[in-house]
Amino acid sequence: MAQKQGKRDQCFEQLLLGKTVESVGWLKPLRAEALNLARAMNFPSNRNDDWRFTDLSALYLHDFHPVVSFAKLTKAEIKEYVISGAIRLVFVDGSYCAELSDPANTHEGVTVASLLERLGDPLVEGHFGKHAPYKQDAFVALNTNFFEDGAWVHVAKEVAAPIHLLHVSTRREVASAIYPRNMVVMEPTSRAMVVEEYVGLDDGIYFSNAVTEVVLKEQARLQHVRVQREEKNAFHIGHCSVEAGKDSAYAATSLAFGARVSRHTLHVTQQGEGAEMQLDGLALVAGRQIADTHTVVNHAVPRGKSCQLHKCIADGSAHAVFSGKVIVQEGAVGTDSTQSSRNLLLSDKAHIDTQPQLEIFNDDVSCKHGATIGQIDEDALFFLKSRGLTEERARNLLTHAFAAEIIVKIPVSSLVETLGKTILERINEVRK
Repeated sequence: MAQKQGKRDQCFEQLLLGKTVESVGWLKPLRAEALNLARAMNFPSNRNDDWRFTDLSALYLHDFHPVVSFAKLTKAEIKEYVISGAIRLVFVDGSYCAELSDPANTHEGVTVASLLERLGDPLVEGHFGKHAPYKQDAFVALNTNFFEDGAWVHVAKEVAAPIHLLHVSTRREVASAIYPRNMVVMEPTSRAMVVEEYVGLDDGIYFSNAVTEVVLKEQARLQHVRVQREEKNAFHIGHCSVEAGKDSAYAATSLAFGARVSRHTLHVTQQGEGAEMQLDGLALVAGRQIADTHTVVNHAVPRGKSCQLHKCIADGSAHAVFSGKVIVQEGAVGTDSTQSSRNLLLSDKAHIDTQPQLEIFNDDVSCKHGATIGQIDEDALFFLKSRGLTEERARNLLTHAFAAEIIVKIPVSSLVETLGKTILERINEVRK
């Protein structure tokens, strides 16, 4: 135990030695405060209820260093990830790459740009750090201090084209720490779709610590797709804080396919009456992978609606975790909330923990939740085998069908096709 604690402290101390980045005046004290808070908090332990299912010990085995030089990639190297017709920003190892980006489809009322280049914008100053909990979360605090760049998305009208924020990690000689930061602000009655994607080009060891802040003002509508398909030796910790205004609509799809250890925390707060939240998620893990999804939906005002469906698929000796909490505050009358966790075990050694939770402080609500964990249906398997499919092919087909329910809701056909191929590839890998 003492040895594990020592490695934990050593890894964290190394992260605290990260590269200091020059900042505009208003950001300097915020960075300094975040660093001091991170130093006081350290990594969360399994004594913390929110982290008791997630073993971070594999992370502690590495000393992560800041990125001091950035790789030069070609368009051919990211071709498989490009969404045709999208407004695209590309970040390589945490740094904005103009040569690979394509913001050409932006128009008046829409700004999609490097966050670093917009730090002088009063809108950025007004929202940065106001939503993500850097005072309570060590990973968010580290990001707040050490981030170099990320995406600034400001939408004041309807955007027809998807906005693609592509974060690419490359192989490096030493294990690296990368801190992507994204901010999305949706003005009243605006409409947009944002695809936030994290990929790795090589099977190197690195730590990606990403933070996203989202604000939806009155009657704004945002479809937010988050794709994490890092390589198998990577570590990925992500946090997204969302504030939903009056009569707004937030639809999120979170997909976790990669990384040795990954964790995504989604915290949505209903700030205005009549806001609607649709949260879907899928984790597909195998081998020794750990994937943790942690969600909190806070209904703080009346007439909110939230619907959540999360699925986990685990094979090999993998461990998948889903913890979802719905909070209904005392004044949030008329809240309508449903939460469902459905899980598929593909091996006897795989492990899934699911923890749907309701905290209700009001009687005038309609709330329900449920969770299931099972294996591939033997009757369905027999039916497919009787039609000439091999057992392996039949299992793969049923597993893909279980996963596909989540991705088919994404309204970009080329992305759905790409994600479908990724799911099939991962299923074929784990069944070998």
